[in-house]
Amino acid sequence: MMLIALAEYAKLHDRSGDTLRRLAENGDLKTAQKIGRNWVVDSDEHYPVKKRTKTKPITVVSLFSGCGGMDLGLIGGFDFLGKHFPKTGLEIIWANEINASACMTYRKNLGNYIIEGDIEEQIHNLPKSADIVVGGFPCQDISINGKMLGVNGKRSGLYTYIVEAVKKLRPKAFIAENVGGLLLKQNEYSLNKILEDFNSLGYNLNYQLYHAEQYGVPQTRDRVIFVGTRKDLPVFIPPKPTTEMPITAYEALHDLESYPEDKAFSHIWSNAKVSGEQGNRRLLANRPGYTMRAECHGNIQFHYALPRRISMREAARIQSFPDSFIFPCGLRETERQIGNAVPPVLAWHIANSLKSAIDGSKRE
Repeated sequence: MMLIALAEYAKLHDRSGDTLRRLAENGDLKTAQKIGRNWVVDSDEHYPVKKRTKTKPITVVSLFSGCGGMDLGLIGGFDFLGKHFPKTGLEIIWANEINASACMTYRKNLGNYIIEGDIEEQIHNLPKSADIVVGGFPCQDISINGKMLGVNGKRSGLYTYIVEAVKKLRPKAFIAENVGGLLLKQNEYSLNKILEDFNSLGYNLNYQLYHAEQYGVPQTRDRVIFVGTRKDLPVFIPPKPTTEMPITAYEALHDLESYPEDKAFSHIWSNAKVSGEQGNRRLLANRPGYTMRAECHGNIQFHYALPRRISMREAARIQSFPDSFIFPCGLRETERQIGNAVPPVLAWHIANSLKSAIDGSKRE
């Protein structure tokens, strides 16, 4: 055993003296000892290397995935209007969508794991386990712009597949999203039926109306989000609004005013004239954009300053998609995908609050 000064040992291992002193004081250097005012250590002692423990991702199964707005928000790792939204630690392991064009967009931006097909058939192909089940179930029969058939309608009744997936997988949590109109008096039966079915799963259930513009989305979009957490987990605490002053249409879009038409960037727009039924609204520069609709048939909102309707890229901005998100489809399909999507920024805030509950269970 040959003792050498700690400073010399630090040079041998290309480390700072302060770092070695902390290791010695913490007992991480087994042969270190203090002689007088100075630390010494055996020259043959191996430098202690702490193994980094790899954090296990929180796995997610995604139903009714659309083009991936919700899923992008859940996993994070994107930029929007100069702000970075870090990765959350959630990982999508299985996704399903019936629309071929939406699947094409999803694969382009998120991954090839999305399965194209009817959920009635694909529900039998779920993975064996997942931590979270998520789905923005179709809303056409509940929306005030739809047929108002409620959950008895063919499409909005599809929420029952979220229920079935939760029964199969028994995840730690589930998220379901639908239009704010679900809370209207005329949809009382539908809401009560959905609550009855979700509550039957034996999870702590939270549901509330979220105003997207209060969470950094430049759009007045109201959505009801249900979050169920297993009863062995801490309760889900909804994220608090992040802004008192919503992002305006001008703030979100002004840098594109002089940008030329660009198909690759989805900066293309409908030339449809003013319609007697819809599409007559013009954005106001000093307020957020109006709710993006999926079925506007080209009659999307007009620009606040320019003599045209807004482009698909501008619509994507209003939905809080990052500019790096690519829409490989034509104008009509892109319009539909953007209108159907959950704003990624809103989904990101929900994901972080849910992750806190799941992580809280680990600490406990």
